[in-house]
Amino acid sequence: MSELQQIVLAQYCDGPPKSSDFRLETQPLPEPRDGQFRVAHVWCSVDPGTRSRLSGGDSYAAALPLGKPIDGFSAGIIDASGHPDWPVGTKVFCAGGWKTHSVQSGKGFIGKVMDVPGVPLSAWIGVLGVPGLTAWFGMKDVARFKQGDAVLVTSAAGPVGATAGQLARAWGASKVVGVAGSDEKCRWLVSEAGFDAAINYKTARDLSGAISAEFPNGVDILFDNVGNAMVNAVLQLMALNGRICISGQVADYNLKPEETPGIVHTKPFITHRVNMQGLVVFDFARGFPEALGSMAQMIASGGLKTQEERFEGIAAMPEAFCGLFRGENTGRRVVKVGAE
Repeated sequence: MSELQQIVLAQYCDGPPKSSDFRLETQPLPEPRDGQFRVAHVWCSVDPGTRSRLSGGDSYAAALPLGKPIDGFSAGIIDASGHPDWPVGTKVFCAGGWKTHSVQSGKGFIGKVMDVPGVPLSAWIGVLGVPGLTAWFGMKDVARFKQGDAVLVTSAAGPVGATAGQLARAWGASKVVGVAGSDEKCRWLVSEAGFDAAINYKTARDLSGAISAEFPNGVDILFDNVGNAMVNAVLQLMALNGRICISGQVADYNLKPEETPGIVHTKPFITHRVNMQGLVVFDFARGFPEALGSMAQMIASGGLKTQEERFEGIAAMPEAFCGLFRGENTGRRVVKVGAE
């Protein structure tokens, strides 16, 4: 390919994102300077957290200006290099954006793909990318997991939730229960991912009651990817010294601040000494190599199950992204934008 293709923000998102909020553009292929290298992307990701930057207001990251390429993660192969430590042919994962190519310097979020048999390149922007790292450090460092904990994971069939639950199981949880949005997702969590039980929040008449029935002694860890309404539903079910990790807020990303549900069941913070904390995974960057190496071996040995939905062509990225907010995805959504 002799040109760069990229998806840019055409208009700010108002409510759930639409394909018309984005635009495909073509530019000349950039050439790396000394100390730089160019990555030909093979796979690009769509991430729910990107939504927080697309309405024109700042979140934990600054708002994305109109006309700028959309953020995202990429896995690909270096096809031109002026950097001695990053030669042509090296497979890498990076923060490349919704593009077919990116120029990198070796700084920031980038790494060389480990050669682990049975682990596909696309996994390095899935379980071996930000989703898996969020699960690892959210469960281990933020939720302060300890052996014997009873763990509840929401949006459990997504790449973050499914990984978090499987890590808790591998590390010795007494029980792992997932909340997901379809019977098919719930079946996968139990039969493939090793969860002890799964609850379909769309069909459960009383979600809090269903959760309470699974945790008669209370929830030690709530690993939440959904948002404030879910936290409200579980707060009163937390065990003494329970921990809540706020990993994502997929149900709240499309809401205006005044529309976002408040957290009202706050007494357990006192009576049960509940602790609630969020995370930005890049705070734990020093630990990334160890975590990635461990999870890669778990995937290779069959101890960590993954799901991918694959799309073809960079033009498919907006609709792949929009579908995340309609609950259509099962596992990680990745888009093939180049040849491996």
